[in-house]
Amino acid sequence: MTTALYRRYRPDTFQEVIGQDHVTAPLMAALRADRVTHAYLFSGPRGCGKTTSARILARCLNCAQAPTDTPCGTCPSCRDLATGGPGSLDVVEIDAASHNGVDDARDLRERAAFAPARDRYKIFILDEAHMVTAQGFNALLKLVEEPPAHVKFIFATTEPEKVIGTIRSRTHHYPFRLVPPDVLEGYLGHLCQAEGVEIGPGVFPLVVRAGGGSVRDTLSVMDQLIGGAHDGGVDYQRAVALLGYTDTTMLDQCVDAIAASDGAGVFRVVDRVVSSGHDPRRFVEDLLARLRDLLVIALAGSEAGAALGSLPVDELERMDLQARTMGAAALSRAADTTAQALTAMVGATSPRLQLELLVARLLIPAGGAARGGGVAAGGAGGPAGSAGPMASPAPGGAGVGAGTGAAGSSAGVVPAGSGREMAAQIARQASAEAAGRRGGQRPENAGGPERVGSPAPTAPGAPHSDAGWGAAPAAPSAPAAGPTSTAPASQAGPAVSWDGPNDGAAASPGPSAPSAAAASRPAEQPSRAAAPSAPAAPSAPAAQGSAGWGAAPAAASAPVAQGGVAAGSPGGGEAADAEMIRTRWEEVLEAAKRSRRATWALVGPNSRPGTVSG
Repeated sequence: MTTALYRRYRPDTFQEVIGQDHVTAPLMAALRADRVTHAYLFSGPRGCGKTTSARILARCLNCAQAPTDTPCGTCPSCRDLATGGPGSLDVVEIDAASHNGVDDARDLRERAAFAPARDRYKIFILDEAHMVTAQGFNALLKLVEEPPAHVKFIFATTEPEKVIGTIRSRTHHYPFRLVPPDVLEGYLGHLCQAEGVEIGPGVFPLVVRAGGGSVRDTLSVMDQLIGGAHDGGVDYQRAVALLGYTDTTMLDQCVDAIAASDGAGVFRVVDRVVSSGHDPRRFVEDLLARLRDLLVIALAGSEAGAALGSLPVDELERMDLQARTMGAAALSRAADTTAQALTAMVGATSPRLQLELLVARLLIPAGGAARGGGVAAGGAGGPAGSAGPMASPAPGGAGVGAGTGAAGSSAGVVPAGSGREMAAQIARQASAEAAGRRGGQRPENAGGPERVGSPAPTAPGAPHSDAGWGAAPAAPSAPAAGPTSTAPASQAGPAVSWDGPNDGAAASPGPSAPSAAAASRPAEQPSRAAAPSAPAAPSAPAAQGSAGWGAAPAAASAPVAQGGVAAGSPGGGEAADAEMIRTRWEEVLEAAKRSRRATWALVGPNSRPGTVSG
């Protein structure tokens, strides 16, 4: 039977205490100058060295070579108070959790009245001092305020605010802190070397993370791993399985699939998490930690090593590539979403459902909801590509007016910066310039949706219609729709007026509605009108069909044309191939390096596999 690791390696001097230089340095200076006060208050998280420092301070005070900041280790007092020693009668450790009443305080006052049996001072160490009741502290108040010359008090607590103010004001308060990860990892390496245990790469960060900055908790975790070591070593896989953390391979696959928008790959990782018995909340916590590391790498670049701790070189390279692939903005949004999901998972009845909803939100790109709203608005009453074939035109000019009003109402729903809005703006600007060159329409009549129904002045000899200029081209433009039409420009003349506002024309529900493509090329219309004998180009119907009212079949066929790629990529075989390629991407780069170094130098740092199609 062996003693626990944190007990075997408990420090015996202030020089051996790690991560508490802000406490040990002032105490050592006070000891050297013999300016030690009568009462101290050591506070801080559990396992960070409060009780150990109290014992070291007692050794320094009662050492035969006092005043000194380093116990000699040879005198009877130093030997008795050393690690594994029998203890001293003059140094009394009291567990305040079980001795917290007025009677215990009265007993302590009686014991303090007696002089030390052998050493210079009688020292009382009250551990967990916050457990003492207010009445017990008040019973001790006079003794702590004016103790005998041979009495010293050291209070150790994790909650200093629960120690009453009258006691705190009579002590020197030293706050202890959690130990930084890099300091703990170096300390663990030294202990494992002394123990003769081989530790695999990536194990120390896991142990430090499990310890949470507490030296005692970290040594307890390390002791557990060493106790279950095979062949005198602790490897990464065994540490991950024992501590319950997520394997980095699974995290890499999840992050790569999110970066490639591979939904099938992400949900396969989720299925493996659940089927392997991992806690979904722990997986989300590990994923958030990975996103944090990637965000640090994306923002700090080569200087991120200090914030990441000790990680294997190959893992740092993979994380650097993942950070460059996703970008800082996407990583920040993903981290915020993951943090919110982690908070929502506390007490959730179905953690797997919460995990699946989280990865689904991570797969949706930024602004996906806004783009979806624009498409819905366009299909409801916007462009004729979706609403034109289904609308029934009203008699006369009413149909045009209704279409114009619908387009005007839907124009405000289209999100700013979308392709449809930009095309409409370009068409309006181009039509205004063309009308200004012809002199047949004022630019102010072609500006916004509110002037769609306003008639424009016509040139002499041009046909005139009482139904409005927007309805006049309906009859002449019909023959021009055929690929063999040879209508002269005099018949097609009114069609030039369609260079005006396209918002109303796009929503008019008949085949006479002009296309956005025709409106965006105003310079071509006068050239057709200038040649009376020039027949209509055979490609005009195709242009009109692709952008005008006939755009509905084209838009509907676009997903069909892409179905071979889009529908196949998340499928079983191709998605599995994509995941396999992402997993073995380093081998692909190595093969490219052997084949052609120029290709490897170009592809390696600037690319990342996405999905496989075909």
